[in-house]
Amino acid sequence: MEYRKLGNSELNVSEISLGSWLTYAGGVARQEAEACVRKAFEVGINFLDTANVYGTGAAEKFLGDVLQGIDRSSYVLATKVFFPMSPTDSGLSAAQISKQIDASLQRLQTDYVDLYQCHRYDVNTPLEETMEALTEVVRQGKARYIGFSEWNPSQIKAALALPNVERFVSSQPQYSMLWRKPESEVFPLCAANGIGQIVWSPLAQGVLTGKYQPGQPPPQDSRAASEKMGVFFSERLRSDRVLSAVQQLKSIAAKIGLSMPQLALAWVLRDARVSSAIIGASRPEQVVDNAGASGVKLTDEVLKAIDEVLAPAVQD
Repeated sequence: MEYRKLGNSELNVSEISLGSWLTYAGGVARQEAEACVRKAFEVGINFLDTANVYGTGAAEKFLGDVLQGIDRSSYVLATKVFFPMSPTDSGLSAAQISKQIDASLQRLQTDYVDLYQCHRYDVNTPLEETMEALTEVVRQGKARYIGFSEWNPSQIKAALALPNVERFVSSQPQYSMLWRKPESEVFPLCAANGIGQIVWSPLAQGVLTGKYQPGQPPPQDSRAASEKMGVFFSERLRSDRVLSAVQQLKSIAAKIGLSMPQLALAWVLRDARVSSAIIGASRPEQVVDNAGASGVKLTDEVLKAIDEVLAPAVQD
């Protein structure tokens, strides 16, 4: 496993990180989930990403339990705040940030998180209030650094322009071979301001593993077929046009001795502005395979072949 600096922070994060969006919020059996976390540490993954809303606290509670007894300084722990936790608890107001960080720390059974992220932008709260509240969280020692997920360039610029507040060190956008939108504006803006990228859905919800065949129902053991996890599966990613293009990646991956997930992860990591790619494993063997993408360098020839194959399916 290789490691990269997260923006202007002092955090060194593994190129592959373990997420818990659908998997450890109830989509994966407890025993398998625990095995995935153990395997992640075995293969050198030191970065764990979660959010208060995942399973309405279930994912944080799971991690809090499974991480007991592990040296707290040996891993980087990130969580998020914004989405509703109850009919009256949501958003990025000062009151909510203060309430939700304490609740997250209690579930995670830790005194601090390394990274506290705004899960989305809150149009109903003044940005100044949000940034001052996040700054207070850091000054209280409850978080070491702050970040955001899926903010647009104007929102990022507005936060950067505020004086006397903590600076963001991370951005968490959706990014994959099939979804390249952040490349045009978000990546360069963040790079110029010391903000690293932690990308989610680098396997495009599993589509880039090649397991989904055009014109066929999803495999029974797949995320798309899961009653708990399939509801979030993108209709665009189900299209025969996308699935047919992805099938053509198999020969490219085989030719260079990579699995399909490794090819997809190596592709996002080809960009030095990406600090880490978040995976959502449901089995330990997936963790091992995904971790194998760290350190892989794709040649210009391979990158060109990927672009040619995916041209009909890419959304940028």
